[in-house]
Amino acid sequence: MTSQSAATLRSRYVVQAASDLEENRRLQQELTERIKVLQQQEALLEDILSLAQRYEGFADPSRLPEQMQDEPVVAKSKPASRAASRRSSPARTARAGRAGRAAKAGAKGKSRQPLLGDLLAELLGQYEEPRRAKDLRDELLEKYPDRNPTPQVVRNTLESLVAKGRIRRHKQQRSVMYTLVRPGEAATGDAG
Repeated sequence: MTSQSAATLRSRYVVQAASDLEENRRLQQELTERIKVLQQQEALLEDILSLAQRYEGFADPSRLPEQMQDEPVVAKSKPASRAASRRSSPARTARAGRAGRAAKAGAKGKSRQPLLGDLLAELLGQYEEPRRAKDLRDELLEKYPDRNPTPQVVRNTLESLVAKGRIRRHKQQRSVMYTLVRPGEAATGDAG
């Protein structure tokens, strides 16, 4: 092998390794973003479980869809095959254990984190003037760095608080803004 062919071969390896490294980092970034989304979904699902368990006695079973009346709240999954059960990672098993413990803790009335709606209402209570969902989310991220809901989750939570009469929606030009309903105030529809 000549020195020129060795240099060519070495440069090919360097180019390939650089390309593989770039692809590896891109995949890591995608997975990091996917994990963040999954963690947000986990927090939302924990909030939903906690809320559902808190108001368990208030539900009118006759208003539930037929298929949901007799089904358990948490469905148990069964492994599709031996190969599927071998694929379950220790991390997946640990997550399942945490989810089970969280559900048990919620059943006892002990939630690990305050509900997102309660945090947003608390933030809104600090202001007299209407606030945008984006501003509330930014404040939430600053005050509670362990909570990272998506902008859509924040908007959905605010709208659910409007539906419950805890906050009021205001439309100013093209912006939707929110204020806390103070005790003694009646919550009305859109203002402005």
